[in-house]
Amino acid sequence: MRAILLLHLLLASNLLAADAYPPARFTDPDRLRKLESALPEIDRLFRQYAADRKVPGMVWGVVIDGKLAHVATTGLRDRETNSPVQPDTVFRIASMTKSFTSLALLKLRDEGKLSLEDPVAKWIPEFARMELPTRDSAPLRIRNLLSHSSGFPEDNPWGDQQLSASDADLDRWLRAGIPFSTPPGTRYEYSNYAFGLLGRVVTKASGMPYEKYARAEILAKLHMDDSAFEFSQVPAAKRAVAYRLNPDGTYSVEAPLPHGVFGSMGGLLTSAGDLGKYVAFHLSAWPPRDDAETGPVRRSSVREMAHLWTPANLTAANRNNKLTASESGYGYGLRVSSDCRFEQIVGHGGGLPGFGSYMSWLPDYGVGMFAMANLTYVGPAEPINQAWDVLLKTGGLQKRELPPSPALVQVRDHIVNLWKNWNDAEAKSIAAMNFFLDAPSAQRQAEIQALKNEVGECSTFGPLLPENWLRGQFNIGCAKGTVGVFFTMAPTRPPTVQHLSFHKLPAESVRLGAPTGAPAGVSCTQ
Repeated sequence: MRAILLLHLLLASNLLAADAYPPARFTDPDRLRKLESALPEIDRLFRQYAADRKVPGMVWGVVIDGKLAHVATTGLRDRETNSPVQPDTVFRIASMTKSFTSLALLKLRDEGKLSLEDPVAKWIPEFARMELPTRDSAPLRIRNLLSHSSGFPEDNPWGDQQLSASDADLDRWLRAGIPFSTPPGTRYEYSNYAFGLLGRVVTKASGMPYEKYARAEILAKLHMDDSAFEFSQVPAAKRAVAYRLNPDGTYSVEAPLPHGVFGSMGGLLTSAGDLGKYVAFHLSAWPPRDDAETGPVRRSSVREMAHLWTPANLTAANRNNKLTASESGYGYGLRVSSDCRFEQIVGHGGGLPGFGSYMSWLPDYGVGMFAMANLTYVGPAEPINQAWDVLLKTGGLQKRELPPSPALVQVRDHIVNLWKNWNDAEAKSIAAMNFFLDAPSAQRQAEIQALKNEVGECSTFGPLLPENWLRGQFNIGCAKGTVGVFFTMAPTRPPTVQHLSFHKLPAESVRLGAPTGAPAGVSCTQ
């Protein structure tokens, strides 16, 4: 009994150790070289896209491990002067601004200046008199505005033309009321109006105009020195001229929309260098870890933005005898999706008269991309999506691997001992209270012995593959087959084994001495 108590104390102390929750990490030393080998093909994809869409000028970039690893351009920022797009050319990024507004709201939330559960009426009093669509509609909250679940009608392209609206205009609209397309909090519906309102919330909660707060607390702290909300704040030699492609193949210059009350939904202008810093900042929130905070907003809050709060679409199709599927929705100022390749794709597009842009990143892979163009509503999401496939083919686009936690390692060693020579005392020292209720000791011993009789002498105990910090599996290599071992820990201090199973693996499921049944990502198979 004393030995068992000491073992429990040892398990508990290790769980509380500094390395109890080791962060996931990249393990391929050749990763960067592999990824960079794809850059010429990625450039070809973007140039082909620009040529096919007759885009006057475009810039794109690839972010790897916190750095802008690559920037390239094509075409002209100004057709009249024949001036080419440069890496420092500034484009308006339209609705990509929504993520900056969301960061501002979360920073204010983290500082205790507002709550995402606040009724909108707390910050915009006109909503206290706003007529909701049904008597049982839930109060409209800040969270609804952030996640496109406000129930306001989808408002593209009406919202684009409100960018320069004044505070007086918004006051007038609010007095007249807002019609609803769905009850608040019930479904996804994209709303520029909602993010225009969030700009007013930022202004009231911070005590300064939205754009001033965003510049001081987000842009300046990320050293996004080329970014602005007014064209007049950007040197003329660095501005991308906005163009529209006419049906006859000619181009018209789009007059730049001035910044106004709807600037919080789509007014920001930025360069490739600045946008690279921004994408790198978002990627830096992964993996969760103990490092000191270095950004203007907490890493946990940045990850909160990338959570799928409002589901929007689930699609599946058979294309060229290959199943494709994807799910998408909205976080806070960001679109979040998953497909047959990746569990989490985060990003957002932007389109306004004269401009189109897109940014996207894979949090678990440490890689992001973006593109900006000076043509109305052109959406360079397509070449970014194609570029992910190019990066996958290099073999360098792999997820971080989670190291085994000390708790898993300790328990795995005990499981190996029990396989070799079952001992009730050792089994009880790591067992949760349900363990022997679910299957008595005699039954477990009999199952192990039956497997041993089937697979013969066992001499190889494979590496521990963690699914998370408290669940894992490993293989046992034997003369007549491979045994897969799966175990999961109970939510107790110290963590103890609530489930343990041994199974002979079919030959086709064994790869490199490890079971392939662990959830490693999203897959689509015929």
